[in-house]
Amino acid sequence: MHSLTLEDVHITLEGASLLSVDTSIAPGEVLTVMGPSGVGKSTLLAYIAGFLSPAFHARGRVCLGERELTRLPAEARRVGLLFQDPLLFPHLNVGGNLAFGMTAEGSRRKRRQRVEAALEEIGLNGFANRDPATLSGGQRSRVALMRVLLSKPCAMLLDEPFSKLDAALRDEMRQLVFQRVRQENLPTLMVTHDAADAEAAGGHVIELGS
Repeated sequence: MHSLTLEDVHITLEGASLLSVDTSIAPGEVLTVMGPSGVGKSTLLAYIAGFLSPAFHARGRVCLGERELTRLPAEARRVGLLFQDPLLFPHLNVGGNLAFGMTAEGSRRKRRQRVEAALEEIGLNGFANRDPATLSGGQRSRVALMRVLLSKPCAMLLDEPFSKLDAALRDEMRQLVFQRVRQENLPTLMVTHDAADAEAAGGHVIELGS
């Protein structure tokens, strides 16, 4: 795995400076970007992932190792995104959601086995045929995390992924997410306004708008 590097990234809106970031995130490290709503945290993620609104103007390079992501379309960047909402596809069952981002390699049987193994990893053995609407909030969050990991990203972006969970689930999901990104050795950037998220992540913290 490679480091995720933000080289002199500067984003403006209508000529006004929104944020400036210059940093590098090592494989398995979680960097937290904190700040109040409207300071540009999600805008930074959008720039890294490749879907920044044309209303914003951005300069600076985003690289994974020697590969410059800012030159690539979003689908070629191999950056995993985890949002506040699980955003599971309602027209697919749980297994279909997990299979959605998987590469086409291997037989259908092998892919099904990978889905079943993934469900077992997150304590949802036998849930492949379930409708996502029947899952609890914690179960949906775990499926969303595993769907991202099955797409084999080279880096992870976390957009306040714990903010809509109750306190008990929040602790459980923090532990699961940070454990998995370290296990997969993924450089990870998390944006949040919750200091407890940053503390649980245990990495460096950048504060915007302070």
